[in-house]
Amino acid sequence: MCVGMPGQLVEIFVDEHAAIVDVAGVRRRVNVGLLLDDEGIAVGDWVLIHVGFAMAKIDEAEARDSLVAIEELASVYGDELAELMESD
Repeated sequence: MCVGMPGQLVEIFVDEHAAIVDVAGVRRRVNVGLLLDDEGIAVGDWVLIHVGFAMAKIDEAEARDSLVAIEELASVYGDELAELMESD
């Protein structure tokens, strides 16, 4: 299963086709070359990131919904892992 993570653009380096994005409080450098011409991205925009590439521009509501779903998914797996560690 592949999961795209939503991130908010913090800084854009057009000449390098790169940007710094904030993903749940962690800042990462990603390639935004796929979005520069078609999407018209700007600092503050939300993008969907997969394996270091910004794949699509998304709206803030979609980004927030995705983050909530990912956090819930992580919680379920964390609970399962804790139960597994406690079992014999």
